[in-house]
Amino acid sequence: EVQLVESGGGLVQAGGSLRLSCAASGFTFDDYAIGWFRQAPGKEREGVSCISSSDGSTYYADSVKGRFTISSDNAKNTVYLQMNSLKPEDTAVYYCAAVITTGWGGGPSAEYDYWGQGTQVTVSS
Repeated sequence: EVQLVESGGGLVQAGGSLRLSCAASGFTFDDYAIGWFRQAPGKEREGVSCISSSDGSTYYADSVKGRFTISSDNAKNTVYLQMNSLKPEDTAVYYCAAVITTGWGGGPSAEYDYWGQGTQVTVSS
């Protein structure tokens, strides 16, 4: 059974940090790219950051460049999203998703195959 389980969300003050984790199971992790997406109430889903588990190539949305860092621990089948200098506009439910690397294209616009349930991130001003 394929599973993507997010953790690490919570409530933090503006300027603070959180680290999200996405633990994957049920598929060959090294063959997939993992993306982080977020959706705030009343807004469209946004692709935040992605990483290829095979070669480590990454993507960041302009809104998070310089503040967020994505990394992958292939031994643990886990992808992390380190979020620093958080802003109230970062408040959203954050989801991780997986797409096979050959269909990735390097960004968030691919047809992702598997999705997690999401974790809430709330940044207070």
